[in-house]
Amino acid sequence: AVISWWSSGTGGAGLLGALSYLGLTQVGLSPQHTLLSMLGIPALMLVSYFWLLISPELQDPGGEDEAETAARQPLMNEAPKSKPGPSSDFSPREKWIVFKGLLRYIIPLVLVYFAEYFINQGLFELLFFRNTALSHAQQYRWYQMLYQAGVFASRSSLRCCHIRYTWVLALLQCLTLAFLLADVCLSFLSSIYFVFLIILFEGLLGGAAYVNTFHNISLETSPKHREFAMAAACVSDTLGISLSGLLALPLHDFLCHLT
Repeated sequence: AVISWWSSGTGGAGLLGALSYLGLTQVGLSPQHTLLSMLGIPALMLVSYFWLLISPELQDPGGEDEAETAARQPLMNEAPKSKPGPSSDFSPREKWIVFKGLLRYIIPLVLVYFAEYFINQGLFELLFFRNTALSHAQQYRWYQMLYQAGVFASRSSLRCCHIRYTWVLALLQCLTLAFLLADVCLSFLSSIYFVFLIILFEGLLGGAAYVNTFHNISLETSPKHREFAMAAACVSDTLGISLSGLLALPLHDFLCHLT
């Protein structure tokens, strides 16, 4: 349940950001003024952290009522002392063995995010249709919003659909990248609405790979190794995004000159 809600929250954050930017620019605000108006959100987070949250060290335990005490309980009960401790209690060699076992989940997630962000960073701007009422900039914003909508939907789908073989998602995402890259080079798609569907599908694949990877790891690792395994798997999406950006920058310029 924790993984499901946490993953859904991260997906909702992306969708809310994309919708806010799309909505404010659609009603007439310039991109510059839109971004400036959003600066209130990090300021609000800063105020919340320093003025609304209360450090447990500063509270008087004797002055708390039962509701306040319950509100500060951990999300999950602490394991009994007879159970293995956290990841710091086992050796580097044991961590390496655990990490090698995680590769069947880490590699597909890296591939999913590599293909996904290669599309987002390298191809979105080049998927331009002149036979629509949307300007070039508006098309790009709709691509981003639809992608985030797909991510949010699939990151919230764990209770409805559990996918064990995440390599299938990686394969489909790479095929999506190849298809859109071919269209950028050959321009064989005539309708932007078909591209809308593909981008929504791209987001669904990315979100599903994310939530199911962490869910599978949580189910298939022992309590002793679970904390380390979840932390180690977090590098997957970051690595995929970084590699895609590294390759997408020069390829995007090459495709611009080509077209």
